[in-house]
Amino acid sequence: MLQLHTLDRYKDDQGNEIVYDGEVRHENIDIRFKGSNNTLVIDARADIKDLVVNFTGNNGRVEIAPTSEKRVGLRFQMRCGHESLIRIGENVGCAGRTFISAVEGVSVTLGTDVMLSRNIEIRADDSHPIYDVRTEKRLNPSRSIVVGDHVWIAKHAVLLGGATIGDGSVIGYRSIVTSSVPNNCVAVGSPARVVRRNIAWQRPVLAPRRPGEQYPRKGEKTEQYWNLTVDEDVVPASPVVRKKPGPARRLFRRLPAPVRRLARKLRSS
Repeated sequence: MLQLHTLDRYKDDQGNEIVYDGEVRHENIDIRFKGSNNTLVIDARADIKDLVVNFTGNNGRVEIAPTSEKRVGLRFQMRCGHESLIRIGENVGCAGRTFISAVEGVSVTLGTDVMLSRNIEIRADDSHPIYDVRTEKRLNPSRSIVVGDHVWIAKHAVLLGGATIGDGSVIGYRSIVTSSVPNNCVAVGSPARVVRRNIAWQRPVLAPRRPGEQYPRKGEKTEQYWNLTVDEDVVPASPVVRKKPGPARRLFRRLPAPVRRLARKLRSS
């Protein structure tokens, strides 16, 4: 296994390559090649703050797009397996290091303007296989993950194989996404479920704002992400409404316990 601690253009006789023409970086860089024909492509304008990339097989590919807007920087720990792909879109920001894993020929794709909080995991695989004992069939194959544009993923959230998130949506604190979330929604819980539709969010932080200040400020609204939710098949969970017991039921509850037991025995016979 080859390990590099410098982000610079590189190519070896195994076909492993780093395509990068930006400023050479030495701090918080850990790139490992275990295999052949793996490619790491990083735009010269990408704001790399902390990067760990571990290629564990052959023909893996990681792509990181530029940071052309003011963001908090890119902080990733990545695992890329055989014939797998990890693609990071333009103007993504990470408040803390995000873990991404794609192996067994699947992909993880993050769109443009995605906002990632701290301690997030995006796992297209489960790291270890699980089998049905009777059939020996594999139960947990790796599945690709797609995150759309302008998605906000909150602290400690986890995205598992097969998850897809539509443009403009928000994934809540400590939520676990296992399936599809449509555009412009808030999804929370484990597994995550849609609790609010037809929403939009903006990047400016609330901390310096004054009480009662009007939102959004002039020039803050990103019109292209203010859309109605399209997928009408995903609806918030309906609350369980328990029916009140009728008069006969209330009278039965007032009877002595021996009488209730005898009544149930006679009714079942």
